[in-house]
Formats: sequence, C-alpha cells, structure tokens
Amino acid sequence: MTIGPQTDTPLKSGSSSRSGFWYFWAASGTSSLGSGITAVALPLTALVVLDASAFGVGLITAASYAGAVLIGLPAGVIVQRFPMRRLQVTTDLARAALIASVPVAAWLHMLTLTQLVLVGLLISLANIIFDVANTAYLPQIVSKEELTARNSLISGTMATTQLAGPSLGGLLVQTLGAATSLLTDAVSYLLSATLLWRIPKEKTRPPAPSHEPFTTQIKEGLRFVLQHPVIRPCVMASTALNLSSGVVLALAPVFLIRTAGLPAGTVGLVLAADGVGALAGAAITTRLAAKAGTARTVLAATTAGAVTALCMPLAHTPWTAPTFALGQAGFAAGITILSILTRTHRQTVTPPHLLPRVVASVRFFTWGALPIGALLGGITANTLGTRNALLTGCILAFLAPLALTLSNIRTTKNLTD
Repeated sequence: MTIGPQTDTPLKSGSSSRSGFWYFWAASGTSSLGSGITAVALPLTALVVLDASAFGVGLITAASYAGAVLIGLPAGVIVQRFPMRRLQVTTDLARAALIASVPVAAWLHMLTLTQLVLVGLLISLANIIFDVANTAYLPQIVSKEELTARNSLISGTMATTQLAGPSLGGLLVQTLGAATSLLTDAVSYLLSATLLWRIPKEKTRPPAPSHEPFTTQIKEGLRFVLQHPVIRPCVMASTALNLSSGVVLALAPVFLIRTAGLPAGTVGLVLAADGVGALAGAAITTRLAAKAGTARTVLAATTAGAVTALCMPLAHTPWTAPTFALGQAGFAAGITILSILTRTHRQTVTPPHLLPRVVASVRFFTWGALPIGALLGGITANTLGTRNALLTGCILAFLAPLALTLSNIRTTKNLTD
C-alpha cells in the first residue's frame, strides 16, 4: 500500500489555513535571509581566514549541495513517513547548531578547511529534507487555484532575502569577520523553527504504515518524473541551469576578489544582484505566463537568462562590478521564472500521494548538478584560469533552452497542454 503525504496541519480553508500560510511564508523568508548571508560568509571565511585556493572554495560549494546526490531520492520517502512540519522544525534546529560551530571553532583557533567542508555537507543533507518537505507541504495549506500566486510570492520573498542577504553578509564580514557573521544564519534557523511550530495544528491520524519496499517507493516517484512528457524536459533544463550555477557559485567570489580585486563589501553588493534578478523574475512571472503562456514563457526566460549570464565572465575594469551584476541579475531572473512555473506545474499535475517522491526525484537531478558544477569550476579554474572557467560555466546555461526546444514544449502555449 502506498501512503500519502503526512502532515501535522491538514489545513484547507478558513482563517487557520490563511494564518498557516503566513507563518510558513515568514519562516521561509527568515531562513533564506540567513542563508544569503552564509552564501557570502562561508566562502569568504575559507578565503580570508584559511587562505583557501579556488579548488578549496569549489570543494566547499560542492559539499554544500552534495546532499541532493547523497539522499536526493530517499528524501521523498523519508518526508512521506514523518509529519512534514515537525521534520522542517528538526532540520532547522540541526542547521542552526551546525552553522554555529564555525565561529566557535574560529574563536578557539581550531577552524580548518575540513570542518567547513563537513559543515557544508551536513547542512546540505538537512537542506534536502527541509526543502522536499517544504515544497510538498505547501499544497496542504494552499488551494490549487492559489498555488501560482503563492509560489510567486514565496519566490519573490526568497529573491528579496537573496538581495539583502549577500549585501548584509559582505558588510558583516568587513565589520565582524567572516566566521562571526555566520551566527546570523544560526539565529535565522532558530526563528524559522519557531515560526513553523506556530502554524495552527489540528489532530490527524497517525501515518499509515507502508508495506512497499523503500526502493519500490523511490522508483515509483522516479518513474513518474522520467516518463512525464513535460516534467522530464523541464527537469533537464533546470539541471543544465544548476550545472552552470554551480560553476558560478564556486568561482564568483574568487573572480571578484582575486581577479577583479574588489573589497568584501563590494563583493556582497555585486552578488546581491542575484536577488534583484530573482525578485524581478518573480514579480513578472504571473503576468508573462497569463499573457504568453507558461510553456512559451519558460523557453524565452531560459534563453534570455543564458545570454545575459555571459556578462559575468566578460566583465572587465572599470566596469567589472556593474557588468557582473547585470549578468547575475539576468541569469537569476531566468532561473526564477523557470522555477516558479515548473514547480507550480508539478504541484498541480502530480497525484498527492506521489508529490514528496516526485519533488525528491526532481531535486536529485537538478540540485545534484550544483556540486558537480562547483567541482568542475574549481578544477577548470586551476587549469584554464578563473575567467575562462567562469565563461565555460556560463556557456553551459544554453543547454537549458536547448532541452526545452527539443521537446514538445516548443510547440505548446502552456505546460499543461
């Protein structure tokens, strides 16, 4: 027997449902703000405190996303066997403890590159569990008709925190030091756990036991993704963009500090352009989709994002900061539009009992590309130089519109067609 997704709060309508969403939204935004700070502070800690190489920074970035490869597929079954809200609270508390260990080790003069890699790896494992539960939980507290709007709001909020987080992270690194600034992320996870715990709770039946083998349940979700005529090419496009993003995540701090010679505060502001682009993409997604159709919108967005991304490796003095920022913003906008529309499509067409496993299967491919890209970026930078490695990574983004063009999505107006 296949079990359906279990939650603490099966809220469907009324004031409880509305308040549940807003706690959910606030928790997501708070956690994302801290993560945005860490996205800058963690690699800068390696660069400034430990004088790490480009490969070392790439290794930390790869570890920070390796969870998708290690437990990406089992995560769907794990989430399905536990109450989703409680699972998210538990992973928030675990992430707070892990990230707080970095400044503690730095104060004791015991911080090593190995610890940064391990912290990144363990947090990535918790991230996968949290995000699969988070995505599968949203349809439980939001009606199907509201999904696109709520996903856009959440993506817009994430974009805003991505804008504020790196900027704040760069300033905190300059004022408090790279390692100490990570305490902000630990606090954000604690606040997120508190907000999630405040979501109105109703009594539910205990999770029904499953008599299917663990691997059988994993295969069922994986099969649905690989055989679906729309989800499959969308996953391929997202995987290509994340492969490119992995290179950018690993090399952007190295490029901006060592190649361009920018100070940490300016680096934070430049990297915050990612949030500007994501916010812009989230703001226009609903209108674009309504006017042009969801299928046409994702094809146009991925193409425009890939073209704009080339501004990053092509940035030169004295216009390095604004040119790189333009590339960051355009690339992020394309990724955000694709993410919102494909996520909404999956939440709409996937049978409820399969959704956690489908989400996990998608994350296995898409997020699994991030550590591969990060390692590729670090290795390529050591042989071709940082700028050429960054250019190679940005060229990979063109595989996304290619995957969509070679599918039936090219001939349809909406993904649901």
